[in-house]
Amino acid sequence: MRKFPWPLFRLGIIGGGQLGKMMTQEAKRMGFWVTVLDPEPSSPAGQVADQEITASFFDRKGLGMLVAQSDIVTYDIEHVDTEFLKDIPGVDKIHPAPPVLAVIQDKLKQKILLKEGGVPVPRFASSEEKEIWSSFGFPLVQKARYGGYDGKGVCVIQNEQALSQGISGPAFFEEYVPLEKELSVLVARNRTGEIAFYPVVEMFFESRANICDMVLVPARISREKSLEAQSIARRCVEILNGVGIFAVEMFLARDGRLLVNEVAPRPHNSGHFTIEACVTSQFEQHLRAICGLPLGETTLLSPAVMVNLLGEEGYRGTPCVEGLEEALRIPGVSFHLYGKKETRPFRKMGHVTVLAQSLDEAMVKALRVKNLVKIRS
Repeated sequence: MRKFPWPLFRLGIIGGGQLGKMMTQEAKRMGFWVTVLDPEPSSPAGQVADQEITASFFDRKGLGMLVAQSDIVTYDIEHVDTEFLKDIPGVDKIHPAPPVLAVIQDKLKQKILLKEGGVPVPRFASSEEKEIWSSFGFPLVQKARYGGYDGKGVCVIQNEQALSQGISGPAFFEEYVPLEKELSVLVARNRTGEIAFYPVVEMFFESRANICDMVLVPARISREKSLEAQSIARRCVEILNGVGIFAVEMFLARDGRLLVNEVAPRPHNSGHFTIEACVTSQFEQHLRAICGLPLGETTLLSPAVMVNLLGEEGYRGTPCVEGLEEALRIPGVSFHLYGKKETRPFRKMGHVTVLAQSLDEAMVKALRVKNLVKIRS
């Protein structure tokens, strides 16, 4: 029988945002020592970690220090120096592995790898392959190869005249897919290859910023379509040989096809509901996976809706929460504020999870919360 000293593990997290904060909170509950690296002193994760290294994600001295003093290292953000991490002493401590992250950082390489592995994806072509992408017709989707997140780095081009106003820098083109729904599947894989799925979720987006606004679980799709989505998600993680938790975002097209949009190699916004609504949260599951522990049970305890609390348009500065007391009077509401020092329009400042006996009831309550709670300055 294996024996664990205290602390169970010394965990290093590259990135101190809200994902790092919630991961740190779970790690502390489980008896870990946590060090966070982030450019911003007293980052959300740094506020609850044991130690914080203030350095950029490309600061090789800081990254080396973090890896050297940790048993296990992971990320809450993709935009890190993978080239340095690939060759660093102790690279075997880092999960997902830096080569996996490097593929995911380049959205075109990611698409090519998935397609070659038999995963259904929208038709795509590099910017240089005009003969191919021009055959997709308009509207046409242009995506930045690097650095895109939360709606940034995606441009829908309506006609040929608008091509010149698209994304500058390395990019690729993708066919525009008429959508029935946008879905996400959280899938965890540990170091022995054990795999666990969470229920498929349905995502709604804030149209002005193209950022996730609400998440419904379980998704309102058939059991057959849910099983198909989980099977596709499994294939994605196996192709990547990934360790940790992965969010596989998908399009359910109007013609019934499931197409993978992209893969996130970390806990994800679409999985925040798991904190209250599942036996094992996505953050605990990620820690179990990267530490070589058995995966936890993923049973959904209750239908749930997660509402992102975004910074209100027209406000910037020290955040101020309005409507909290009224929202907390609603049964089944759990409130999370991330500890960011500045609010900006559409910035993710927190979230609310609503549990109820039925998804319809949870939706009604969530819409009330959405109308009540505002993050202003």
